[in-house]
Amino acid sequence: MNTQTTTRSLFTAPIAVLFTLSAPALADGVDAGTLIENTASATYEDGDGPQTATSNTVVVRVDELLDVTVTSLDSGPIGGAPGEAVLTFEITNQGNGPEAFELTANPAVAGNDFDTTVTSIAVDTNGNGTYDPGVDAILTGPETTPVLASDEALTVFVIVEVPVDSADGEATEVELTADAVTGTGAPGTVFSGQGVDGGDAIVGSTGATASATGAIIVGITTVDLTKSVTLEDPFGGTSAVPGSIATFTINANVAGSGSVDDLVVTDAIPAGTTYVAESLTLDGVSLTDASGDDAGEGSDASGISVDLGTVAGGTVHAITFDVTID
Repeated sequence: MNTQTTTRSLFTAPIAVLFTLSAPALADGVDAGTLIENTASATYEDGDGPQTATSNTVVVRVDELLDVTVTSLDSGPIGGAPGEAVLTFEITNQGNGPEAFELTANPAVAGNDFDTTVTSIAVDTNGNGTYDPGVDAILTGPETTPVLASDEALTVFVIVEVPVDSADGEATEVELTADAVTGTGAPGTVFSGQGVDGGDAIVGSTGATASATGAIIVGITTVDLTKSVTLEDPFGGTSAVPGSIATFTINANVAGSGSVDDLVVTDAIPAGTTYVAESLTLDGVSLTDASGDDAGEGSDASGISVDLGTVAGGTVHAITFDVTID
């Protein structure tokens, strides 16, 4: 009788089953090496009262996912001229574990008007986003980034040499590729035992490789100066006699698609003449002779000087001043 009662209670009593986790459920972004632990438990009633049963614990170690992105940080094509030019990129470890990336810069992109020469790849050591020679670390071959943590981004610079025979307005691109040092391949490729804590490394959706291009447009700018003179003598004519006023005009012609910086035009006062005070003009606007209050200054001793600053190609600026023939 007791046996029958006990048997009946085993089959009719409600059983509650509880699964417990000691770590969050696996989801995108879980760090490689994380242990996902799972234990099931059950509670039930038998003839002796409440009972509990637990399962064995299942442990899953999260494998390392290999993914990367490369982005150009230049807002568009940068202006360049024959000589050094710098392109800026960002490498981001999109995987879930620490990884380094080998970098390759390819200057021979289809469609280029000309190809640059890659001289080096540098890391933005001080984090200011600007290439600082002697400060930012130059990578040595094979050019490989430091190990980047998951989601960590690194700014790098590709330094190139624009050839001397490149022409104004010509364009070129440089492609930067980052490959996971552990390996690349089709998504799902497994590198056994090469992940965090001896786990596997799995190639993610990017193939563990990514590329981006940066562009350069050549802006070759030149400055040509043309000087002319007109005369007005004391008798209303155009002879050069003592007392005549000589008006010199200097045309600064800035040609090309780029710009020039710190353009300063100077001229000495010719021997046998005297500078006419306050006669200096720029593009028809009078300038003072004093230093520091506008773009110009002038005197017999030092001549004239006009600071045009940054001047875009395709513009012409006219400077005039007067002297009296002694």
